[in-house]
Amino acid sequence: MDRILEKNGDKAMARTTRPGLKAALAKMADQPRKASKYAQTISILWNYALSELDWPLGANPAKKLASYKPKTPYEPWPAWMVAKLDTAPDNVQTAAHLILGTGQRPNAAICMTHDQFKGETMFVLDEKGGELFETFCPKRLREFVSGLPRRGEYLLAKNLREPVGYSAIEKAFRAWRETLGPNAKPFTLHGLRKLAIIELAEAGASDAEIQAVTNQSAEMVVYYRKRANRLKLSKAAQERRE
Repeated sequence: MDRILEKNGDKAMARTTRPGLKAALAKMADQPRKASKYAQTISILWNYALSELDWPLGANPAKKLASYKPKTPYEPWPAWMVAKLDTAPDNVQTAAHLILGTGQRPNAAICMTHDQFKGETMFVLDEKGGELFETFCPKRLREFVSGLPRRGEYLLAKNLREPVGYSAIEKAFRAWRETLGPNAKPFTLHGLRKLAIIELAEAGASDAEIQAVTNQSAEMVVYYRKRANRLKLSKAAQERRE
């Protein structure tokens, strides 16, 4: 609320519009949780002004915008940025491996526990549907997880019972991204989830197989499949003919 007041305290609240709020949230596309919190706070303040202060403001322009996402899809990381991961802080490296290896949303991956890994399988969370489902754990991710020191219940542990949390990891990620120069600015942690789809497609996975890993919509899988390398896809297809 203090941040909102600092930037907008001298403006007429009644002139706030839904398109204006969407435009402001779009500028936070690389910080989706922050954007969601801003929208939620504005909605609470608006409802308070209407019901408790009787301000003649009209309909709440922030209603249901807490889940609003800008229409521009997240860009998958380029190979050069993935290659730079070994220069990132340890927590960022761990988060990146978990997101890319599981295909989950960043927060779900960052909040994984050691108990979610059982041999060749893992239990991953579809945050949107609230569903925890079992899926195959690739060898490189199994080896990475087994090499992590156990400091608590969570892979990214703040203490014995709590995870470090998305906000801390995302802040560390943005600081590291700054060291990579302006070419890295368009990419977010969410882009690793999109890269997971592309890598699966280039490995010859069908849409149904990709959905079994990431639990994303068919439309989203189709969108990012188009970003896959045509040469790799055609090679996989032609080799299956032999």
